Amino acid sequence: MPPDAPYSFADLDPLIHERSRLGIVTSLAARPAGIAFTELRALCGLTDGNLSRHLATLEEAGLVATEKSFAGRRPLTTCRITAEGGRRLALHIAALERVIRDGARSIDAATAAQPS
Repeated sequence: MPPDAPYSFADLDPLIHERSRLGIVTSLAARPAGIAFTELRALCGLTDGNLSRHLATLEEAGLVATEKSFAGRRPLTTCRITAEGGRRLALHIAALERVIRDGARSIDAATAAQPS
């Protein structure tokens, strides 16, 4: 974070911060062994196409991995978070916590400065 721009929040990860991708990596972090594509789609409220595109973006960055196999005769795509994805999510959460703390302090200061 630049010291002259404390509210730039430069430590937020733009790749993870997008709402759908944040939902994806958070869901996968809760299930480190992996989750079926269809279950992930339902958890995140995404269409097949949207989820596929976001997973491709996250996979290109090394944050998630997908594995295609079969369950009986049916195709099964399993998604999981990588070690790098877990590390980046933890850093992003720490940055979000700082945003919340800074915002709460700003609100408290503004409230205290208001005349009664």
